[in-house]
Amino acid sequence: MAIVTVDFDGTLYKGDSFKIMFQIAKKEYTSKEWIPVAAGLGKAAISGILKGKNVFKKEFFKAFAKGFRGKTKQEMDTFFEKLVELGKTEVHTELIDRIKEHQSKGDTIILLSGALQPFLEAFVKEVDLRDVHIISTTLTYYPNGVCTGELGNIVNGEGKVTEVKRWMMWAKKEGRLSQEELNEMWAYADSETDIPLFRLADHPVVVNPKSAMKHVAIENAWPLF
Repeated sequence: MAIVTVDFDGTLYKGDSFKIMFQIAKKEYTSKEWIPVAAGLGKAAISGILKGKNVFKKEFFKAFAKGFRGKTKQEMDTFFEKLVELGKTEVHTELIDRIKEHQSKGDTIILLSGALQPFLEAFVKEVDLRDVHIISTTLTYYPNGVCTGELGNIVNGEGKVTEVKRWMMWAKKEGRLSQEELNEMWAYADSETDIPLFRLADHPVVVNPKSAMKHVAIENAWPLF
């Protein structure tokens, strides 16, 4: 048995969740909701130019989350169900099959991604992936269950390594992982930001890589999927 981490954008999902979030928001957000989002997107664009793609993604998420302020859990679930419906044609079905193969061997599956947690929860339900742990970017809520419009920790790059190690320590303490599982780890992901995770894993597998990442995979003799 082993721990198997699976990335979302570009890996389990071939498309870009940022794009479909934007498409749905254009239809769903009111003009009032767009004001703080638009201001934040402008800031994200500038940050992206100055500091790179990863900083842009973080600022984009922060801006986008402001549009959720004041929404109930039911409203949030409806929004993300529409997101999944729009993007379900981009599911990497072969990787879904591979995940189920791992599960048949008793492996523990972790969906490890910077994508928003409610989106991933709706996604695994749609593709009928059961018993999957999700470590991802969270939204925060008031005690009455209404969204604050703010993000919790953004899971990306080195942060993925930190979060999966933290989860493993917790799972071991709670008796949810055997020593055998702790001794073997797989990582399915697609990009350069996942290199720290690949180096942590015993079995790194590069999925749908672009040319630069494909070159890195070949240099490190990491298998492609």
